[in-house]
Amino acid sequence: MAEPAVIVDTGPLVAFVVKDDERHTWVVERFKQLPAPFKTCEAVLTEAFFLVARLPQGVRRYCELIESGLVVTAFDLLAERAAVAELVRKYASVPMALADACLVRMFEKDPRSTIFTLDGHFRIYRTRGRRRLPCIMPEDA
Repeated sequence: MAEPAVIVDTGPLVAFVVKDDERHTWVVERFKQLPAPFKTCEAVLTEAFFLVARLPQGVRRYCELIESGLVVTAFDLLAERAAVAELVRKYASVPMALADACLVRMFEKDPRSTIFTLDGHFRIYRTRGRRRLPCIMPEDA
C-alpha cells in the first residue's frame, strides 16, 4: 500500500524558497523527512508565486521547485466547486481562503493524507464529518 499523501500549503512553499524566512530551516527539514511528491492545488501555487514574485531570486527559485517535481497538482477545482464553495461559506467568519478550502477538500477526498502548513487556521477547519485535519506544522503556528 502506498504511503499516505502529504498535501502542502502555501506557507511551506514560500519558506522553502525564501532562505531568510524564519521557517526556512524547519520547512527544509520537513521536506527532507516527508514522502514526496507533495500534493497541492493551483490556488496554492498561485498564492505562493504571488508572495515570492517580488523577492530577489524568488521567481527563479520557485520555478526550480515546481519544475523539480517535488510538488504536483492533484485537484480539479471545477469538479469540486460546490464542495469548495460550501467550505468557504461555512468558514466566512475566519475567513477561509480559496486555497485553504481546496486543501480541506483534498483531505476529504484522501482522508489518509496529512496537511503540511504554517497556517494555524487549519486547527479550526473540520471536514464535513467534523473530523479534525491532521497537520504537520510548527507548534507556535
